[in-house]
Amino acid sequence: MKLSLKWFLWFGGICCYVLVLGGIFYYNLFKWVFDERLKQDVLEAVRHNAQVILKGLQRNPTSITFDEYDVMDALKSDKRIVDMVYWNKDGTIRWYKQASFIGTQYDDYNKSVGLQTSVLMDAYKSGSVKVSPVPGQPYYDMAIPFRARGGVIGILTLQVSREDSDRIIRSAMRKYIMGALGVMVLLGVPLYIFLLHYVISPLVSLKESIDTISTKSFEMRFMARSDEIGELTESISNFLAKVRVELEAVYEKDRQRQAYEQTWWQSILNTAVSKTSRALVVDEDNNILFANFELRRPDPPQKLHLLDVIDTQQQDVLRLIGNAMDSPRESMEGETVFKGIPYVVKVVQLQAEGNIRRTLILFEPKQGPAVFNA
Repeated sequence: MKLSLKWFLWFGGICCYVLVLGGIFYYNLFKWVFDERLKQDVLEAVRHNAQVILKGLQRNPTSITFDEYDVMDALKSDKRIVDMVYWNKDGTIRWYKQASFIGTQYDDYNKSVGLQTSVLMDAYKSGSVKVSPVPGQPYYDMAIPFRARGGVIGILTLQVSREDSDRIIRSAMRKYIMGALGVMVLLGVPLYIFLLHYVISPLVSLKESIDTISTKSFEMRFMARSDEIGELTESISNFLAKVRVELEAVYEKDRQRQAYEQTWWQSILNTAVSKTSRALVVDEDNNILFANFELRRPDPPQKLHLLDVIDTQQQDVLRLIGNAMDSPRESMEGETVFKGIPYVVKVVQLQAEGNIRRTLILFEPKQGPAVFNA
């Protein structure tokens, strides 16, 4: 997988991770802020008229006054308030949007309409404001008690809609997502340009430099850098220098070995082979290493192959060489005509460790008439 693709996957994954976590955090934050703002706004609207309500409750504990009625009518017109019940101290309804329920006891109202939360009883017992979300509904139940002379003399229960709050939260979350995506783009573009300019492009150039390294010089051409890629380039150059030194040493040892081997063969063949005989020593690639007679060398000088000396028409010699390769260390013998002179041919292949093979081909003059033996 390409480095740039990995970067995109990692950057995208991290951005999605941060986006989700941030979304959860900001959603709960927005929800808390706007819900609290909704509760406080509704509570402030009631507190603004709290003195009117308290005076009415103290003046007439069982029936609503005209001033209280005006306050209830004003609160009812608030779009945030879905439902509202005004209770007396004795548990009867002091005001309701349906006049038929005025004077109804708490138990009767609970049976006919039903209370979805326990905020009314909690507020009556504690004497403080109670708020509770309605299960499965976009509403809040609020119970606001009114106290006088150390006791609760009336309670106002409100059912407040969260639709406006939810709409504001959804709008805020959309803006959050758009802003977060914009920030990711603003961060991602400069970071990718940095990755492309300072990491990917130098690595591509380094790869091209390595691909163009000559096996003769082992020199790598790459612009010097002061960062980690420059250090990597320097390490590669040092390694290539070591390889060059090692190869030069190997080549020198191989040249010395070949020179020693040629001298060794020359000494053996000059001692063991008569001057009238012809001898060839070839390596595992059938290149001629030594001959005790003069050979025509190619120009420019290069290795001389066995087929440059023995042509393909001398199938008898080639067959003997093939048999010798199949049976190392066993001498193969036959007769042939070489350079117009009949010879007895002897071929033996010698093997050593490291897959080193040498084939000795000996042409000894034949006594008597030449006989061709295929």
